[in-house]
Amino acid sequence: MNVTAIGIGLGAAFFLAVGFVVQQHAASEEPPEERLSFRLLLHLVRRPVWLAGIGAMVVGQLLGAAALSQGSLALVEPVLATNLLFALPLSAVWRRRHLGAREWAGAVSLLAGLTAFVAAGDPYGGHTTRLPWPNWVLAGGSIAAVAALLVLLGRRVEGAKQATLWAAAAGTLYGLQDALTQRTIAAFGSGVAAAIVDWPVFTLFFVAVIGLLIGQSAFEAAPLAASLPAITVAEPVTGIAFGVGVFDEHLALGWPYLLVELAGLAAMVVGVLFVARSPLVTGADREEERVEDAA
Repeated sequence: MNVTAIGIGLGAAFFLAVGFVVQQHAASEEPPEERLSFRLLLHLVRRPVWLAGIGAMVVGQLLGAAALSQGSLALVEPVLATNLLFALPLSAVWRRRHLGAREWAGAVSLLAGLTAFVAAGDPYGGHTTRLPWPNWVLAGGSIAAVAALLVLLGRRVEGAKQATLWAAAAGTLYGLQDALTQRTIAAFGSGVAAAIVDWPVFTLFFVAVIGLLIGQSAFEAAPLAASLPAITVAEPVTGIAFGVGVFDEHLALGWPYLLVELAGLAAMVVGVLFVARSPLVTGADREEERVEDAA
């Protein structure tokens, strides 16, 4: 196990958590009609609080890139997902709420599942350069199609369900963004000038902007606990699938290991469901407060 990559990844997870909490606070104050519109980003960019959140996220992404330079995509992605354990308490403090047993159980189940998956799968290796372009087109196109479907489904619902679907869409794009980041880092081995003009840099920028727009729309739709668990699952699952399927990273698929990996994935889903049904997410805590205030 690459301790260096894990340590850097944990630092990245902390800064990502701070960025998510601050961004959600700012985005939640924007009008609903700006969801999925670039007007949302144009308004947010004028707010110092949101820019501070973006700054924290950029630091987290840079640390994440450093972790990816030290370890495989299938290893680093689950480590970055620990941002949930940092973000939920920070969000609760920000909103002056308490995290109950349900929220903690969900977070622990999610992260325990990720840990089991990584421990059993023992991901390592892979090749990020000299890959056939059809591999990139097929994998990237599939991810884009999944993200588009989730966005369309999110348009049919409101509130926490909408935030969860859009966050899952953003998470899939973040997973693609991580893969492109690792590909870009590898390209620097051939020289900075060649890497800057190579196609992954422009694709990375495009995916990052679209993912940011969808993510901010999810943050605007509901409290952070509605969106972050979906991002936490979608990003590493996408990254791991990309790492194994496109970068040819090693992942143990023997019978005992596969059983633990499937159990880990099941625990991740249970964790998301626990958090997604929390009163902090559904708004039941705010409804109770309004009833108490009216009384």
